[in-house]
Amino acid sequence: MSKDAGDTRIVEKLNRLVDISLTLNSTLELDIVLENILNAGIECLKCEATSILLYNEEDEQLYFAAASGAESDELETIPVPLKGSIAGTIFTENHPLIVNNVPTDPRHYQIVEDRTGFHVRSLLGVPMSIGDRAVGVIEALNKHDGDFSDDDTQTLSIVASQAAVAINNARIVDELQKANEELRQADRLKADFMAVASHELRTPLGIILGYATFLKEEAEGELSELAKTVHGAAMRLRALLEDMTNMNLLYTGATELRLQPLRIQSIVSVAFDEISQMAEARDYQLDLIQPAQDIWVHADDRLQGVFANLLNNAVRFTVPDGEIIVRVSASEDDVFVEVKDRGIGIPPGELERIFEHFYQVEHHMTRRYEGLGLGLAIARGMVELHQGRIWAESDGPGKGSTFKVQLPRYYP
Repeated sequence: MSKDAGDTRIVEKLNRLVDISLTLNSTLELDIVLENILNAGIECLKCEATSILLYNEEDEQLYFAAASGAESDELETIPVPLKGSIAGTIFTENHPLIVNNVPTDPRHYQIVEDRTGFHVRSLLGVPMSIGDRAVGVIEALNKHDGDFSDDDTQTLSIVASQAAVAINNARIVDELQKANEELRQADRLKADFMAVASHELRTPLGIILGYATFLKEEAEGELSELAKTVHGAAMRLRALLEDMTNMNLLYTGATELRLQPLRIQSIVSVAFDEISQMAEARDYQLDLIQPAQDIWVHADDRLQGVFANLLNNAVRFTVPDGEIIVRVSASEDDVFVEVKDRGIGIPPGELERIFEHFYQVEHHMTRRYEGLGLGLAIARGMVELHQGRIWAESDGPGKGSTFKVQLPRYYP
């Protein structure tokens, strides 16, 4: 072969290897990646078939991930041991191997040939590695013209190095997709549970509330106090069920807003009045600071629940005789509502996590405060549906908290 012809052949091979690299990195779907590797091996090495074996750490054996020239479904069920096989030797020694007369080699794993009917005459195998760690073996089988050579080994080694990276990336994506699907299934189960629980508990709760209300109004003395206790407990349970229902509606995207022009002062005042009685019973100083000018938002009536939730939290987590300040303000484009307390405060690392579903700063076995940990998640969901945002600020435990809501201002 002349020098020019040899140089041309090298250039063509390099161009082909570049094309292979582009092809292998063009997708993250594992089946397509494996098929591209098989085709690249056959084309570059002018052989009858190729196969890819990947290492399984659980049973420490190799398994066919893909192959041409044989039924892949049958091959996938055949484990290839590390000892007593050519592929196992390549993997264990992490070194390429040429066997140009396979039937006479004592390492030939005859079981594969017997079960597939594919006869191997010659074989070139190279390890596929990520860094120093072998992850599998790629084999070229039955060279069409002559024997496998060192030049073939170099070519297949380049393909193998590219293939190892492509397979690893595809497997990572595949594992992530499976993990995400498991999380989605868990979330669906959680949503279904909340929907069923909140629905099924409403009927018996309604009966309990009815009897408790009747007893509270009609009974006297000790029985009246007991009725009040039952009624209060039932009301708390109803509030929890409402939280579960609202959270489920937000989660499933079933919440539809009925927007209308509303004065932010009216919305906040309703929430403020609802909580005032509870605050007075605990000797809190409760202040509401609002501008005299009407400030409007385009909102659903349920937005009031956001501020009721924030005020309820402020009362629950503020020590008796504490102070709670609600302040309403506005800029040209935005409306701001903040609820400030002098309660237990929030650790810096929890300021964002407190808005997660079911999350509570206290451990569930030792906590002193009631609730499912849904209130703030619901508040955030409702605020975001109104194209606003909500966040918390605190200087740390024991230093109080401030919850702030920002909403688009509306001009009717």
